[in-house]
Amino acid sequence: MNGVLLIDKPQEFTSFDAVAVVRKITGQKKVGHTGTLDPNATGVLVVLLGTATKAQDLILNHDKTYSADFKLGIVTDTLDIWGKTVSEQKTSLVRQDILNVLNDFVGEIEQIPPMFSAVQKNGKRLYDLARQGIEIDRESRKVTVYSLELTQFDENNQCGSIRVSCSKGTYIRTLIDDIGKKLGCGAVMTGLKRTSACGFEIDDCITLERAKELAESGELEQRLLSVESLFDKLRCLSVSDAQSRRFSNGGALDIVRTQLKGIDLKDGEIFRVRDRSGRFLGLGTVDLPQGMLKIYKLF
Repeated sequence: MNGVLLIDKPQEFTSFDAVAVVRKITGQKKVGHTGTLDPNATGVLVVLLGTATKAQDLILNHDKTYSADFKLGIVTDTLDIWGKTVSEQKTSLVRQDILNVLNDFVGEIEQIPPMFSAVQKNGKRLYDLARQGIEIDRESRKVTVYSLELTQFDENNQCGSIRVSCSKGTYIRTLIDDIGKKLGCGAVMTGLKRTSACGFEIDDCITLERAKELAESGELEQRLLSVESLFDKLRCLSVSDAQSRRFSNGGALDIVRTQLKGIDLKDGEIFRVRDRSGRFLGLGTVDLPQGMLKIYKLF
């Protein structure tokens, strides 16, 4: 079984737990995913099966969108509601107060990874150190927030929701904590759902329970997306039978003998390569100085 399975990860499951369930119900040994979700988060988990696992380190689009809930006036050690409360105060902010600071967090921003995270430092996971009560200095990282929208705010309960579109490596817990600091009252994440990842949407996902049902009825494979779907933003090149054999055997193709002749190309540009029947062969990369389309990855 080869392809991409879109799972709506349930709460209290690690990404590894979800992958383990898929591995069990499919009987597929090679199973991976494209981006970890915290156990208390739900939403899009892109699961790779069989030959699709070869693409795990090649995903070009790591942008994600989240819907997150928050509460003002609380700070915890994990930056979410499931952690130990560090401070708490009564707040009386209005919607406009929050809107006034959101633009400060749009664009390229600096974030310090939370201690309760899978980031490694000196060979150790930060969450392992945090569980021992150890806190260490962490270097800030640049991430990009493409859009940040306040979708709901209850002034009576001082709770609300935001929608965030962001780059790989963005911690929504940290974003909410930083917004709380900017407001001067603290804030904590109370819920998180990833609504899109790697170009795939939550509406295209199925639950683990549904995946089990489909596996039992022999219909799960019909839900698999092709490996090629991971790269559908790339331009596509169809090659002849002879070129298909050469490319599949690891040989580079002379650009002027392909349909790329006369096309505006960029050195290093990656193309999807298909045979005449439309079968996806792999990825090729343009080498303009040599005038060749070289192998990037075969599938």
